[in-house]
Amino acid sequence: MTDRTTPLHTAVIGGGSIGIGFAVVFARAGFTVAVMDPDPIRREIIPSEFAAKLRTLASHGLLQESLEVLEARFAVHGDLAEAALGAQLIQECVPERVELKQALFASLAGLTDEKCIIASSSSFMPTSVSAKDTGVEQRILVAHPGNPPYAIPVIELVPNQLTDPAIVQRAHYIYTQAGMSPVMVNKEIEGFVFNRLQGALLREAYALVRDGAASVDDIDTVVRDGLGRRWTFMGPFETADLNTRGGIASHAEKMGPSYHRMGGERGDTSEWTPELIAQVEAERRAMLPSDQWDDRTAWRDDQLLRRLAAAEANKSVL
Repeated sequence: MTDRTTPLHTAVIGGGSIGIGFAVVFARAGFTVAVMDPDPIRREIIPSEFAAKLRTLASHGLLQESLEVLEARFAVHGDLAEAALGAQLIQECVPERVELKQALFASLAGLTDEKCIIASSSSFMPTSVSAKDTGVEQRILVAHPGNPPYAIPVIELVPNQLTDPAIVQRAHYIYTQAGMSPVMVNKEIEGFVFNRLQGALLREAYALVRDGAASVDDIDTVVRDGLGRRWTFMGPFETADLNTRGGIASHAEKMGPSYHRMGGERGDTSEWTPELIAQVEAERRAMLPSDQWDDRTAWRDDQLLRRLAAAEANKSVL
C-alpha cells in the first residue's frame, strides 16, 4: 500500500475542468499535485481557477485547511518530465483522441517507474485501445470520475486485460484515501457503468419528447423531484428492493413483464431471467437480510423527509 508518512505525489496531465477538479481532490487529501498543460495561456489561468474552486468549497464548510496550505501543495508545469517526476499516480485528463493519448502514454513509459499508476479519465475509451503498444499496459487503468470530481465522489476503475491486479488495488486505496468512492468495472465496455446508466435514461428521455409523451421540463421535473430524490442516497436496485414487500425478487415478478414490454417498444429484447433475478436477489439479501427490510424502508422514508424539510427550509430563506 501507499506510504502515508510522506505526502503522496500526484500529477495531472491536462489542465481543463476535470484536471483542475482532480487537483482539488488530491490537494484536499493532503497529496502534492503537479498539473501539466502544454498551452501557456491555459497555464496562466489554472492557478486562479484552482483557487476559485477552493474558495467555493470553503464557502460550504468543506475545507479543513486554509487556502494557503492547499495552494502550497499545488504547482503548474509546462514540461511533462517535470510534472511526472516522482509521481506515484498520474491522472490523464487530455481530450478523447486516441492518437493524443497513445503519444502521451508512450512518453510516460520512459518518464515514470514501473510502480507509477497511470490513470485515464476517459469517459468511453478503454485503455486496451488508448494504451496499446505504449509500454504502460500493465500499470494503466481507466479512472473515470463524475464531474466535478470534488463534488461527485464516485470514480470507476476499469483495468484492461493486462493491468496488474496490484496496480488496481493500489489505485483503489489511493482514491479511497482521497475521499472518493471507487467502484470496480470488471470488464472493458464502452461507456463503462456511469455513462451506460446515464445514457439509458437520456435515451428514454429523448424518446418521450419525440413521442409527444411529455415536455422537456416535465421530464426533468420527474427526475429532479421524483427519481432523483431517492437516487441521492440509494441506487436503482435498493430503490426497487424497498419499493415492494418481499424485496427485489417480488418486484421483478410484479413489474418485470411491464418493464420488458416497455423495453420492447425501444427495441430492447433483453430479459430479467430467473437466473439473473436470483443473482441480484442474493446480492441484495447479503447486504440487507429480509428481517431488516422494514427498518430499512423506515430509514428510506426518514432520508426522504429530511431532504424534503431541508428543501422547504431553503425555500423559506430564499
